Amino acid sequence: MNSYTALGNWFEYLNKDCDYPKWSQYLIERLAAFGAGNRGVDIGCGNGYFTRALLKAGYSVTGVDISPQMLSVAKQKGGEEGLRCEFLLGDITKLKLNGAVDFAVAINDCLNYVAPSKLKAAFGHVANCLVRGGIFHFDISSERKLRSDIGENMFGDAGEDISYIWFNTQEEDGVTMELTFFVRGQDGRYTRFDETHRQYAHSEQSVVGALHAAGFAKVFVQGHLGGDDKSQRINFTCIK
Repeated sequence: MNSYTALGNWFEYLNKDCDYPKWSQYLIERLAAFGAGNRGVDIGCGNGYFTRALLKAGYSVTGVDISPQMLSVAKQKGGEEGLRCEFLLGDITKLKLNGAVDFAVAINDCLNYVAPSKLKAAFGHVANCLVRGGIFHFDISSERKLRSDIGENMFGDAGEDISYIWFNTQEEDGVTMELTFFVRGQDGRYTRFDETHRQYAHSEQSVVGALHAAGFAKVFVQGHLGGDDKSQRINFTCIK
């Protein structure tokens, strides 16, 4: 699917209402609470906000994403902030790194893009990249969010530089998302871009089972930002 082509250039901008500073602080505190080492990888890093936040917190982090457009913006933003960021093109279901790392993170729905049949393999690739005792922290959008709040619903927004229409179709195992963007050029004219996204609905139980099968000995589960509410987002912190 042609995911994150046009959206790759605007992802961080369109998600600015998600409170990135608070979210990144939760991530940093979570890694510290589990005694994560210094070297890490940010899987599905997108435009690199969490990569940059971890670097500023003193961690040595490499960002990985499947979208060249996402990585192009990530590199630009890292340079603008004077950070020495390394970003690599990669897929969590085939993840390989040069040398093991102390921790891995995958924030904001990365695992919802992995089909249920590939979940165990994806976790296995992450485990293979971690040192013994390494930490893996990630989140998923909940089944309720995908099936009730997003599925069969339409969203849209009209901005000065970018507008979009977002249609969703409920599938047996998740949601197909059809997005149309209108991006304003320097000459004032708008160009249309179309993308298709496919997100899968994973149950907490199936995720925990796949993690154990992939070699993660301990799994700790929380709601968004460490709260008890798992209705929208579920966080998993795992120890290899």
